[in-house]
Amino acid sequence: MDVDTLKFSTLRQEIEAYVRGPAAQMGQVIEETGQVSQDVWDDLQRRGYLRLAAPTEYGGLGLPFTQYLDLLGIFAHMHGSMRVIVHVLNGLWRSVDKMATQAQRQEFVIPFVHGEKRITFTLTEPNSGSGTDIKTVARREGDEYVLNGEKWMIIFSDITDYFLLFCRLEGTVGSSGTLALLIPRDAPGLTIQMMPPAMGITGTNHGHLLLKDCRVPVQNRLGEEGEGLEVAFAGFLDPSRIAIGMTCVGAAERALELSILHAKQRVTFGKPLADRQTIQMWLAEMATDIEAARQLVMHAGRVFESGRPSASSASMAKLFGTEMLQRVTDKALQIHGGIGYFKGEMERIYRDARMQRFEEGTSETQKMTIARGLLKGF
Repeated sequence: MDVDTLKFSTLRQEIEAYVRGPAAQMGQVIEETGQVSQDVWDDLQRRGYLRLAAPTEYGGLGLPFTQYLDLLGIFAHMHGSMRVIVHVLNGLWRSVDKMATQAQRQEFVIPFVHGEKRITFTLTEPNSGSGTDIKTVARREGDEYVLNGEKWMIIFSDITDYFLLFCRLEGTVGSSGTLALLIPRDAPGLTIQMMPPAMGITGTNHGHLLLKDCRVPVQNRLGEEGEGLEVAFAGFLDPSRIAIGMTCVGAAERALELSILHAKQRVTFGKPLADRQTIQMWLAEMATDIEAARQLVMHAGRVFESGRPSASSASMAKLFGTEMLQRVTDKALQIHGGIGYFKGEMERIYRDARMQRFEEGTSETQKMTIARGLLKGF
C-alpha cells in the first residue's frame, strides 16, 4: 500500500530541499577532501534516508518500491558517493532478509536497518565473472565453513562490519552448491587490502579480500546450501538493477539542468547557446532519452512490486538507463564546451556516470540476461 499522498509529497519536498542544500555542500567537501566523512553517514541515517524502503516493523519507513524509486531519482542529483550510500543501504536489507531465520533477522537485518551494523555485498572476483562462475570455495568442518579465494572491488570494505559473501562448496559447479555467508571483518583468515581510488565516486573506498582458510560459523549462512545465488540475485541484484536505472535518470536530469543553465548564460558571437538550433536539438534528445528511461524503470519497478519479479525487466531498465546516462552526459559536456572539462559539478557527474555501466553487471551481462529470457519464451 502506498504511503499517504500528503505525507509522501511532504517527504519528497523535504528531500528535494536536502539535495539542493545540505547534500550539495557535503558533496563539495567530499570532492575537496577525497573522503566521505562519518558525518555524512550519520546525517543520512538520522534523517531516515537509509531505511526508506525497509518494513516499518524493522524500523523503516515502509515505502513501496515504486515510491522509493521516485525518491531515489531525486537523491541521484547528489554527489555520486552519497547516491551510492542511499542506493545500497536501501536495498541490501532485502538480500539479507530474504532467507534469514528469525534469529538472523534480529542479529543482522534489524540492526542493519537501524544503522547499528554495516553489511556490504561481496560477489565480484578478480579471476571470474559474476554469478555461476564464482571460484571462491568453502568446505564444511563441523560447525564452521573454511573459505579460500578472492573478492575485489567490494564497496565499503573499509567500514563494513560484515561481508555478505557468495561462494560455492568445494567440488560443485554452476548454481549448485552456492552459499551466502555473512563474514565478520575480523574473521580469522580474512585479509582486506584497500584498492586505489576510482575514477569517480570520490571518497567511496573499495577492497580486495583475500581468504585463506577463513573460518565462519555455519549459523552465519543465509538459506540452505545451493541457495546462495538466489539470495544474491532475487534478493538484491534484480531490484538493485532497477534502482540503478533510476539513479541514471536522476543523474541525467541534473546534467540536463546544468546544460540548460549553461546554454542560457553562455554567449558566443552575440547570442546565447540556447538560441542555436544544434543546442536545442541536443537538449530535446537528452530530455526524450531521460523520459524514456524513466518510464522503463518505473515499469520494471511495478513488475517487481507485483510479486512476479522479472530478471529481464530489471536488466532492461539497467541497460537502457546506463546507456542513456552516457549519451546524456556526453552531450552535456559538449554543450558546456571546454569549461565542462575542468573540475566542477558537470565534470564530476561525467566521471561518476561511468561507474553505473558496470555496477551490478556490465551492459553485456544485462543483454545476456535479456536474451535468455527471450529464448526461454519460444
